[in-house]
Amino acid sequence: MKLNVAVQMDPIARINVRGDSTFALLLEAQKRGHGLSYYTPEKLSQKGEEVVAPVQVLSVRDDVGDHFTLGEPRREPLSAFDVILLRQDPPFDLAYITSTHLLERLHPKTLVVNDPAAVRNAPEKLFVMDFPQLMPPTLISRDLDEINAFRSEFGAVVMKPLHGHGGAAVFRVMPQDMNFGSLFDMFTVTFREPWVIQRFLPEVKHGDKRIILVDGEFAGAVNRVPAADDLRSNMVRGGAAKATDLTDREREICTTLGPALRKRGLLFVGIDVIDGNLTEINVTSPTGIRAIANLGGPDIAAKIWDVIEAKRSQK
Repeated sequence: MKLNVAVQMDPIARINVRGDSTFALLLEAQKRGHGLSYYTPEKLSQKGEEVVAPVQVLSVRDDVGDHFTLGEPRREPLSAFDVILLRQDPPFDLAYITSTHLLERLHPKTLVVNDPAAVRNAPEKLFVMDFPQLMPPTLISRDLDEINAFRSEFGAVVMKPLHGHGGAAVFRVMPQDMNFGSLFDMFTVTFREPWVIQRFLPEVKHGDKRIILVDGEFAGAVNRVPAADDLRSNMVRGGAAKATDLTDREREICTTLGPALRKRGLLFVGIDVIDGNLTEINVTSPTGIRAIANLGGPDIAAKIWDVIEAKRSQK
């Protein structure tokens, strides 16, 4: 089966070829003979009932500094494609939300991965709150009294923006922390949405495990160990990727989440687990599949395309 595939992503010239999951998906699609086209989110338009973009034919190579070639832009109705990969990074702002509304008009006749309505309705640090039994104690708020009451109950906490990504603006706040007032003021000015306040998990020093689920099934995992002088384990923040296996608790988490992910059409999901505690469900543009493959793990890109092809063959 040869598919006509478009990818909505951030500028391809800027990606980290060695670590980018989107690039792994594109390489696998090209290997299978699928046709690839590319456009960036701000180029998406709707005219009447038609959703269009100036797409460019794309070819990819696994060569740092010379990883892609683009054809000339041509205005195309996106309904002409079999599959659209929705792979733009957050911020999950009104521009992102608008793009999900436009792509929703195409899905499922054109298969959008992940389902744009489900992406819109499952903000990564809010969707996870559907599973409190799997999580550390967590508060979503920007109210000072609520935050102080939570800190009094749980001691050291992590504080981060609700719609942040990539480990940006993640802080540990200790009990009686003299910096808290200034941090609260900075968050108040910088972030209009509520924030995530979560009990600090000291075992993060041993790693924050990224687990990939494909169509609700466990597909692979990597343990991301933070640098000695950093709280954050994200690989873009200096975290080291280590091979890992799942614990019984982590398998329980995957089994619990699987049906909810399948029901929502969230085909490619990355969850974060620290010391047996689920902290995030990443549905926009999860990373980790190249790191897993580089450590001798399974080829998750191939599994994702197996699922996509099976879904298209059912049309």
